[in-house]
Formats: sequence, structure tokens, C-alpha cells
Amino acid sequence: MTDNRVIVIGGGVAGLTAAALLAHDRVPVTLLEAHHQTGGCAGTFRRGSWIFDVGATQVAGLEPGGSHASVFRHLGLALPEAKLLDPGCTVDLGDGSQPVNLWHDPKRWAEERECQFPGSERFWQLCGFLHASNWSFARRYPIVTPRSWWELGTLITALRPATLASGLFTFFSVANLLQLCGCNEDRRLRRFLDLQLKLYSQEPANRTAALYGATVLHMAQAPLGLWHLQESMQVLSRQLVHAIETGGGEIRLRHRVTSIYPSSSGWVAVTTGADAQTVKWKASDVICSLPPQCLLDLIPIKYLPYRYQQRLKALPEPSGALVLYGVVHRTALPVECPGHLQRGTEQLGSLFVSVSREGDGRAPSGQATLIASVFTPTSDWYALEESTYQIRKAKILGLIKQELSSWLGLTESAWLHTELATPRGFAGWTGRPRGVVGGLGQHPSRFGPFGLASRTPLSRLWLCGDSLYPGEGTAGVTLSALNACKQLMKHRRARLSFKG
Repeated sequence: MTDNRVIVIGGGVAGLTAAALLAHDRVPVTLLEAHHQTGGCAGTFRRGSWIFDVGATQVAGLEPGGSHASVFRHLGLALPEAKLLDPGCTVDLGDGSQPVNLWHDPKRWAEERECQFPGSERFWQLCGFLHASNWSFARRYPIVTPRSWWELGTLITALRPATLASGLFTFFSVANLLQLCGCNEDRRLRRFLDLQLKLYSQEPANRTAALYGATVLHMAQAPLGLWHLQESMQVLSRQLVHAIETGGGEIRLRHRVTSIYPSSSGWVAVTTGADAQTVKWKASDVICSLPPQCLLDLIPIKYLPYRYQQRLKALPEPSGALVLYGVVHRTALPVECPGHLQRGTEQLGSLFVSVSREGDGRAPSGQATLIASVFTPTSDWYALEESTYQIRKAKILGLIKQELSSWLGLTESAWLHTELATPRGFAGWTGRPRGVVGGLGQHPSRFGPFGLASRTPLSRLWLCGDSLYPGEGTAGVTLSALNACKQLMKHRRARLSFKG
């Protein structure tokens, strides 16, 4: 292996995108993935004739100009077959009122929210302005956490008057926007916002950065949109794997990185394979797509600058997830059941549900996979002894199944299969510490220029993933991978060929 090679750690969408972009520019690249397949949190697994998406179940960024669409076009890949979600989600506030439909048509969505949340239009108009400014800014692909003059230049040249105006809200939360617009007393609106923002930012309205939340709240509407992939989420990974291999890159599965450390010629990554053999990989650069907290375990402490150590240690732990993977008879579901639903519940909190479509490849004809997830602290599960763990796991499975049966009108005979995944299972599947899901939470103190930078204090070590700007979701981590590759290539006195 040449010292000019780049090692990418982690085969989720972020790592795959980074490796594909570099391979496309004929940069020697090796991707190391601990699991037997790529995909990470956007991967899939089988149970007989059923296919389940592990974590992510919907995709943004497939529209013209979207992050996936732009990167796939650059790589010469066909966009995966997908169906636009309309509504993007149906949100049941759990208070007996009519569910809220997130329609794709902006006019229809405006009518929906006026009916659901009368008197809130000032709030939505302000969010619309912030979103439009954010989207225009992001389309210029700036580095928002600059650590060099060139990176600062990309940020400055991306600024426009609207960006400067929206910058006045840098320290605002979404709840602050509600107060500013006189909507703070609308409890139904606040409950809706808390449910939606927790789903996409790991934080409720009073802890979600206004600049992030404004865009999250517009993801389902044109010209953006949310999409349901044909077959499974795994198609994203397969396309990117093809691009890596076509560009001459290599992917090594079942190679778990146990440590990385700087050397005279760059970096060394140490892996343990399925055969328990240890391998050392040399490279000039490393891109790590794992949660940044992993660096504390991967890099010998003597190499980590003290202030960076302290920052990594101070990072909040993201939530874990409890996920029911189920199969039901399709005829047992409500007529015209939406593909994605969310409900506020007393016992479980936010319950997010994805239902497969007939003919989408996830289940045989007449059946539907049903994936339901709730948030949970990871510490609640790792402190349990095995027998207690199994008892609690069975109890939670029963609670989620009962909630779904009551909500969707499902009888016991409608269920064909159920199983539950906990943070322990996710830790084994994704390699994420303690099985956390999502990024760090988009609090104003951690969003944009206040977040972690792709460029670390250690030369030629770069980060990407859902803990970096612009945040969670496959579309977000794609942009983070693009930013890391642009910086890496600039450091090599070259330029990434991506034009956007």
C-alpha cells in the first residue's frame, strides 16, 4: 500500500460517499468497515422473505440540486428508484385532534397548518425565510467551521445579504422564534414542533437551533422532498460501492479499526478481522466517519491535544433507540395508510412508524413491514444484567406493539412477526459506542460554526458524519463527506473535481 493512500473508517453513507468521491478523482482509497456489509445506520437485514431497514427509512436530497442527486450525477450513477412521499409524514399529536399532514405542495401545506395552527403564519413565514437563506447558502458548499484561510474564503464567498440577515438568529432556538412571533402559547403547535424536531435534530424546540430547525421543518415541501426507496435503503450503499470499485478504490469488510496513530509518513490504522488477525494499514490521510467520541478510544492519548481531548469528552451522548421490526397483513392496515407516521404517546414519547408500500420489495404481496422506533437513553440498557435486560426488552416490545395495535386498529391475528432492537443490538450492528443513533443534537451552541470541524487538530485526520455540519440524515452526511474531501484535496494542493 502506498503512503499516498487515504483510509476511510466506516462504511455508512458518509464514509462510502467520501471514498467514492476520492476514488472518482483517482485518489488511492481503502474503506475499512467492521460489519459484513456496508450501509451502517442506513443498512438493512433480512428475516426470511422480509427486508427491514435498520435505522433510516426515508431519504431527502434526491430532488434536482439535492445532495444525493448532485453527488450521484457527479459520480455517473443513476438515482435509485424512489417514490415521493406525499404527505412526507402524518403526525398524530396524541390529543384526539386531527393528525397533521406534511404535504409536498407548499400551498396545500400552508392551508393545512392554517387549519391546524391558526394564527401561526408569522412563525412559518420567518422559518421560510431562514430556510431559503440556508438552502441558498448551503448550495455554495462553504466550509462553515473554517480552520484555514482557504476554508474561511469558501465561507465568505458563500455569504449573501440574506445570509447575513439570517445570521442574526444564530443563537436563537426554534422556541425563541415562537416567542418572537407571538405563538408561544399555542400548545398544539409546540407539541408538533417538539415531536418533529426531536426526530430530526435529537432536541425539542427549545434546544434546536433556529437555523437548523427552519430547514428541517421544510424538508417535506417542494422544491425539496422526502422519498421512499424501492427495495430498501441498501440501494444507496450499493450504488456508492459500485462507484468506489469503478474508481479503483477498495472496500475491506469485517475489518474493525481498533486504533489509529500518526507516523512519519502519515497515519497507521490497525484492524482486527473476522479471523482475529491484526493488520496495519499505512496511509497519508484518514477520514473517520464514526462518531467523534470514538477518537478517544482509537487514538493513543499521547497524540491527542489536551484541549481537543476535553472537547471530545464534553460532547453530549446522543440518544439510543428502541425499534420494533414487525410484519402485518396489509389488509389489516387502515385504508390509504401513510408510509410514515409519528405519534406522541404518554408512555413511550415520540413514536415514529414506517410502513412498506405494496410492491416495494420489502415484503411479499399482501404483507407489509412495519418499523416503529422510540428514543431511549443508552445508559438505561447497558447497566442491566442479562436476565433483567431480556425481561425489560420483552416488556417494551409488548408496549410498542400494543400502542401500534390500538393506534392502527390491528388485531393479534394481523401480526406475522415482531422483534425488538435495543442500543445493545445497535452497538453490535453499527459499531457506534453504546449503540447511539443520530448526531450530537442541533443545539445553537453546537450548530454550524460552533460545531466540530472536519479538520481535526491532528494533521491529515478528517471527520465526516452526522455529528458534523450540516447534521443528520443521509443527505446531511453526504454533504459532510463532500466537505471533508474538499479540505483533504486542498491540503494535497489539488482540487476535488466536484462542481455541484
